[in-house]
Amino acid sequence: MTTVSISTAPAAALRTDAVVIGVAKGPKGLALAPGAEDVALAYDGDLVELLRALGMTGAEGEALRLPAPASAKAGFVLAVGLGDAVDDGPYDAEALRRAAGVAARALSGIDTAAVALPALSVDAVEALTLGSVLGAYAFSAYRASADRTAPVGELLVLTAPEGRTAAVAAVTRAEVIGQELNRARDLVNMPGNDLYPESFSAMVQSVGQTYGLQVEVLDETALADGSFGGIVGVGQGSASPPRLVRIAHTHPEARTHLAFVGKGITYDSGGISLKPVGFNEIMKRDMSGAAAVFAAVVAAARLGLPVNVTGWLALAENMPSGSAVRPGDVLRMYGGRTVEVLNTDAEGRLVLADALVRASEDTPDAIVDVATLTAAMKMALGHRIFGVMSNDDAFRDCVLDAARRAGEEAWPMPLPAQLLTGLASQVADIANSGERMGGGLAAGLFLQEFVPTGLPWAHLDIAGPAFNEGSPYGYTPRGGTGSAVRTLIALAQDAADRPPHAADAGGQR
Repeated sequence: MTTVSISTAPAAALRTDAVVIGVAKGPKGLALAPGAEDVALAYDGDLVELLRALGMTGAEGEALRLPAPASAKAGFVLAVGLGDAVDDGPYDAEALRRAAGVAARALSGIDTAAVALPALSVDAVEALTLGSVLGAYAFSAYRASADRTAPVGELLVLTAPEGRTAAVAAVTRAEVIGQELNRARDLVNMPGNDLYPESFSAMVQSVGQTYGLQVEVLDETALADGSFGGIVGVGQGSASPPRLVRIAHTHPEARTHLAFVGKGITYDSGGISLKPVGFNEIMKRDMSGAAAVFAAVVAAARLGLPVNVTGWLALAENMPSGSAVRPGDVLRMYGGRTVEVLNTDAEGRLVLADALVRASEDTPDAIVDVATLTAAMKMALGHRIFGVMSNDDAFRDCVLDAARRAGEEAWPMPLPAQLLTGLASQVADIANSGERMGGGLAAGLFLQEFVPTGLPWAHLDIAGPAFNEGSPYGYTPRGGTGSAVRTLIALAQDAADRPPHAADAGGQR
């Protein structure tokens, strides 16, 4: 695992395997970013011309390795692009995170490296640390050790001596967030034969015990006895029975209680409404919402945030069999409402509905669910942006602001009431599937039906960014990304930093 620490020594004086510097696109062409001055001097002032001659432009995502000058003690210099240069003021935190991520990936197999990117503030130090930890991520659990390329071992973030204590605290915070986000990535990348409801819940119990979290697991018998018809119905076709996991971080100084609910379909075949070939190969990722919730609650505990955060993981495997739920079946949900199942591949909303009703019984101040819920949201927003729907405009804006500050791309989506008519059922209170056009919005409307009136709620559909099937970029690897983890942590931090007021944070109670 990559470790990060602070150093105030000059970059050229450090005896490391590599030194990372930043370059940017300035108004007059290639420009060195702050932090690279010491290294540039070691090249006798010819560094910019050398980089330009080698074709570097400073664009985001660029990385170029150079032999270190004779006067430097490092093995080589790695120049990474930051995008547009900043003349006055700090570089954007997300630009720093991405550049550090590119550097960490390029340094795979290296023991030590100094990061001489612009660390001019505590926020910049945190951004560089988080980008480094996320960029160094590699999922190698199922590869032979001989095939494994180890991530960079140790990174030294170079900063000014002033404010060292605050910088060290920033590194610690970023490492916790990065480690927990990488935990979510590991879970998303695990195959369904190893990650199923029972094994997932056992992991939560083990980690919960390590960090002093309260964990409660409802097995298939308890779920049936408690009338959790959505979770039981979705999971009844699988040899691996479902679970509902409650994991809670409580703090004696907390003034706010947040509930996070995650969709945890450990494998989604579509059930009787079987997915076609080409659509089921990555369906192990359909538990990304539950992984995000799990990681966020653990991070809140490790950071000691003075807020109560309860996570609900609705875990099931959606499989076709003689015992599977059928199109046309009616399920009695937790709380008593009935749902006609028109499409067994619209299963995520069924498990979430049960969990939303149960989570609301703990009277949280606000509730957020996270799910890889609909292909329609991916069609609408692409592969890097998740949609945010809410019954409270102010709370929705708080979620969007938290996502922006955390470095995640999110976009507000409406809940048009007219689409609710498409969810009408002739035999039950509501159907689980409606019109195809606007399907992601209809799914949000379905979930809203299971949220008590007056309780601020937001729905995060992360179907697009939860799993990267393309090439790595920035600090984002191929495979599980840990989407929404940082947004949830930011929401918890916001709740810890301010008391709930009716005019604040979407009318939290």
